[in-house]
Amino acid sequence: MKKVNILQRIEEAGVIAVLRGETKEEVLKTGHAVIKGGIKSIELTFTVPEANEIIKELAVHYKNQAEVVIGAGTVLDATTARLAIMAGAQYIVSPSFNPATAEMCNLYQIPYLPGCMTITEMETALKSGVDIVKLFPGSVYGPSVVKAFKAPLPYLNIMPTGGVSIDNMAEWFNEGVVAVGVGGNLLEPVKNGDFDKVTELAKQYMDKYYEIKGKK
Repeated sequence: MKKVNILQRIEEAGVIAVLRGETKEEVLKTGHAVIKGGIKSIELTFTVPEANEIIKELAVHYKNQAEVVIGAGTVLDATTARLAIMAGAQYIVSPSFNPATAEMCNLYQIPYLPGCMTITEMETALKSGVDIVKLFPGSVYGPSVVKAFKAPLPYLNIMPTGGVSIDNMAEWFNEGVVAVGVGGNLLEPVKNGDFDKVTELAKQYMDKYYEIKGKK
């Protein structure tokens, strides 16, 4: 039931903050700022220096807050996936589908969210036990494509990443996605070291999400 529980928490979180950055300290501050603003799911990318150390610190820091879910992103192979899982990552995200990574995640009962752009890729991912497919980059398609993918695969769970903003988030959810990944515009203030602004933007994203879901 571990995997099902994590999947439920990802879906309840709704908005996943994709964290990138130059240093461990910067990314840790960003993570805390985002969670303070109400975003409960974080994808820490392995393009960040000492990514597994950051995952470990965040996982330990928020271990008593059950609604907070820490995942690893830009995971390109099974070795990195295992490293992330051992550090405390509760889900694994890739820019593309990798069969060995899918097997590793299944072994540890950890959700795997691979990036897919075609029906063939999505079908292959589903056959390997994938529960949520990352539509990446979402900006290439736009929200209207969700119906096109769900027509032949109605049980497909889609999470778009890339090109999702506060302005178009409602369109994505109205088309039937289970969650969205956000990064660029949410993290823009980090360049100026303005972490309070990151918290403020995170709150705006969650206010919008709750409005869409009729929770506020």
